[in-house]
Amino acid sequence: MTPLRIMGIDPGSLFCGYGIVEQDGMRNISHVVSGVITLPKREPLYMRLRRLYEDVRSILRLYEPRQAVVEKVFFAKGVKAALHLGHARGVVLLAAAEEGVVLHEYSPNEIKKAVVGYGRAEKAQVQKMVQTILSLDETPPPDGADALALAICHINAMSFRSCLVDPRGSS
Repeated sequence: MTPLRIMGIDPGSLFCGYGIVEQDGMRNISHVVSGVITLPKREPLYMRLRRLYEDVRSILRLYEPRQAVVEKVFFAKGVKAALHLGHARGVVLLAAAEEGVVLHEYSPNEIKKAVVGYGRAEKAQVQKMVQTILSLDETPPPDGADALALAICHINAMSFRSCLVDPRGSS
């Protein structure tokens, strides 16, 4: 059975975290790659968005995940930050759509609860749990850890939903 490859994406107009994990048939989760796309602060927004789009598409093409997960927008520090986040998120959604990747979304509380067990967990707690779950040698950077947490959350949600389905055909 081919492992299920899932990409978590934590979009931003300056930093975009990404993380790809695989789940084999035994429900084992393994780390494939993760990192942060850093966009030049001095570059105009439209140029950063173009670069973000190109980088996300390149990662999608290189690693070929079948599904992607993005955090639902919940708040921003101000109106300008919210607009920039919305633009970055839109670019990420478009890149995934153009690559034919099925997209899922979860709220920050759902993600933290799935990974840490507590919906109001701090960033450091998410980083440590991601490191533990994926048996990483080093703690991933915050944006990369958030992206990996998105992918882990989705795997947990899929596993939970599969347990709810009655094998006799009724739910």
